[in-house]
Amino acid sequence: MNQTTKLIRGGRILDPASGRDGIFDLLIQNGQIARIDPQIAPPPGTEIIDATGLLVVPGLVDIHTHLREPGYEYKETILTGSKAAAAGGFTSLACMANTDPPNDNSSVTEFIRERAQEAGLANIYPVGAISKGLKGESLAEIGSMVASGIVAVSDDGNPVMNSGLMRNALEYTQMFDLPVISHCEDLGLSQGGQVNEGLASLRTGLAGIPAEAEVSMVVRDLLLARLTGGKLHLAHISTARAVDAIRAAKNLPAKPWAEVKKALGL
Repeated sequence: MNQTTKLIRGGRILDPASGRDGIFDLLIQNGQIARIDPQIAPPPGTEIIDATGLLVVPGLVDIHTHLREPGYEYKETILTGSKAAAAGGFTSLACMANTDPPNDNSSVTEFIRERAQEAGLANIYPVGAISKGLKGESLAEIGSMVASGIVAVSDDGNPVMNSGLMRNALEYTQMFDLPVISHCEDLGLSQGGQVNEGLASLRTGLAGIPAEAEVSMVVRDLLLARLTGGKLHLAHISTARAVDAIRAAKNLPAKPWAEVKKALGL
């Protein structure tokens, strides 16, 4: 009886690499995918997993996570974050730099990688800081962090208000073919707001943030990416006008990437 044989039966397999999308059985032997067919007769002793109505996909990747270690272990640790990822089907995570101390130097980067190796549950890819101390004043030690394993840079949680510094980051990171992840927020406009300004803020009584706080920074960073040719990723976009600006910029030579979050629509 082969205890290492499993058959995932009747799930919808989505595999972008092969273009496969359909209802199939999937046979796993000794930890490897042995066969994918519409119907597979299970070998004796096979564990059957009924995936009817479920998706069967390769390991998912989350490019924007906060594992909070070091410094904020009461919120999350690399181990607990890895456990949550594995439970949800995520095998790879990119973790942001707003820890304490921030991941703005190779020592913190190496600490994160060591903790990830100890956890051993998911691939953890550290994101280094753009600026020292996440203060937006001078570039962090990007070169040494690249050598230690960062995959991008970001001051996420804080916008880079200094346009000159953002330009420098987009230029310097090209040496390493590294993306810059931007937290797009004009602090002079957001002023401690909590939700997008409009019906949501009116009905909840929460302080509103005008769309221009996001859009103005999105446009600035798109222009800087065009100027420098740097790789730009725009994080947690929440306004339609920002999406429109990004869509228009997709026709430019330096094509940006973006991620969106669901806005509170009441």
